[in-house]
Amino acid sequence: MHSSVTTQGNQRIMEDVPLSAIVQQFGSPCYAYSKKAISENFLDYQRALGSRDHLICYAVKSNSNIAVLQTLAKLGAGFDIVSVGELERVLMAGGDPTKVVYSGVAKTADEMRRALEVGIHCFNVESESELRLLNKTAAETHQLAPVSIRVNPDVDAKTHPYISTGLKENKFGIDINRAFEVYQQAAQMDNISVVGVDCHIGSQLTDITPFIDAMQHLLLLVDRLADSGIKLKHIDIGGGLGVRYQNETIPSLAIYMDALEPLLKGRIETLVMEPGRSITANAGILLTQVQVIKKNGDKNFAIVDAAMNDMLRPALYDAWMDINSAEIIADRTEDSYDVVGPVCETGDFLAKDRMLAITEGDYLYLSSAGAYGFTMSSNYNSRPRVAEVMVDGHQIHLVRARETIEDLVRGEQLIKEQ
Repeated sequence: MHSSVTTQGNQRIMEDVPLSAIVQQFGSPCYAYSKKAISENFLDYQRALGSRDHLICYAVKSNSNIAVLQTLAKLGAGFDIVSVGELERVLMAGGDPTKVVYSGVAKTADEMRRALEVGIHCFNVESESELRLLNKTAAETHQLAPVSIRVNPDVDAKTHPYISTGLKENKFGIDINRAFEVYQQAAQMDNISVVGVDCHIGSQLTDITPFIDAMQHLLLLVDRLADSGIKLKHIDIGGGLGVRYQNETIPSLAIYMDALEPLLKGRIETLVMEPGRSITANAGILLTQVQVIKKNGDKNFAIVDAAMNDMLRPALYDAWMDINSAEIIADRTEDSYDVVGPVCETGDFLAKDRMLAITEGDYLYLSSAGAYGFTMSSNYNSRPRVAEVMVDGHQIHLVRARETIEDLVRGEQLIKEQ
C-alpha cells in the first residue's frame, strides 16, 4: 500500500510539504493525511478487482474524517458503517447511500429507520433478534429491508485477539452451522429481502489463507441456499488485509485476488469488500513534539505532547508503530528511548526502546497512524483532541480544528444554587 512520507535532504516530506511546515502552521500534536496515498490505496482495489462485478465499501470506523470520506466518495467508493453517526458522516461527505452496508451487532430501531429512509444497499444482520427487529421496523415504515446475513465461519485469522472476529467465541455474526436455518426464516419474512452473505474474520491479516478458508465456507452455504431457492446477489468477504507497521510481509492485492479467482470463476454474484486499514493507515501520520528528555537510571524517556488519548493502539494492543524525527539533524548521537506521553497512566506510551537522535523541542512523527488513530481518541485527562489536516500536493487543508477548552465542557452544566 502507498505510504505518505518520503525524505528530501534533511527534511521529511508528505507529498510536496515538509512535515516541519505542517506543525509550524497547525501546531502539535497533529494528524496529517496524504490525499494522494488514500486515493491510490483505494484505486489499487479497483484495479485488482478489474472487470469482476464488485463493490468496495470503505470501513468508516478506521478513519471517519469527512474529508477522508469525501475523497473516497469522489472515487466511487461504497462505505461500511457500524452506527447511524457513521451513516450521517457518509451522507455529509457526498457518499452514495445505495453503496452503504450497515454492520454492527446492536442496531436500534431508530438507526434502522434512518438507514431505510435513505435507502442503503443492505444491512449486515448479525443475530436472529436483529433480523426480527429489522422486519418489524421495516413493516412499520412500509418498506422492504435488504439483508445480508453475517456468518461466523469459525476461521482463525491468526491476528491479535482483540481484532479477531471470526471465531465462535467472538461476538460477531451468526454461527455458520445455523446460518441456513436463519436464511430460511428471513426468506419467509414479509419485509425482508435476502440479497447477500457477509463474513469478516478479523483485522490486520498478513496471510491470505484464512480468507480462502472463509470464502470456501461461504460458497458452500451460497450453493446450498441456491439449491433451496434462495439465490444471493452478492458475497461480502469483509476487510482485514493488513499493512506494514514494522517488518510484516503483506501479500499484494493481486496475489489475494489470484488466490480467490479459482473459487469465484464462473460465479455471477457481486464481490463486496470492506477494506479500511489498508486504505488509510499508511496514508497518515501523527506529529508530536519532544517536551522533556528524562533519564531514570538506565532508562531514557522522551516525553512528548501526544499521548494514549491521541493514539491508543500501542497502549491497547501493544502495537508497534514506527517513529522518526521530522527533520534529520547531522552529528547527533543516537540513544534508546521510550517515547511516552503526559497522561497519568503507566500505559501511556507510543513507542518503547527506539533508537533516536533527538533533543527537547524536536518534532517526531508516528507512521501508519491514518487508521484507528483519531477515531479512537478521547478527552482523557481533559485533553482537547488534536487537529487533523489533509495534504494535497503543495496545499495543506485543515479538516478538523483543534479542540478548545470550551469544546471540552460543551453541554456540561454547573448546579444552580438554591
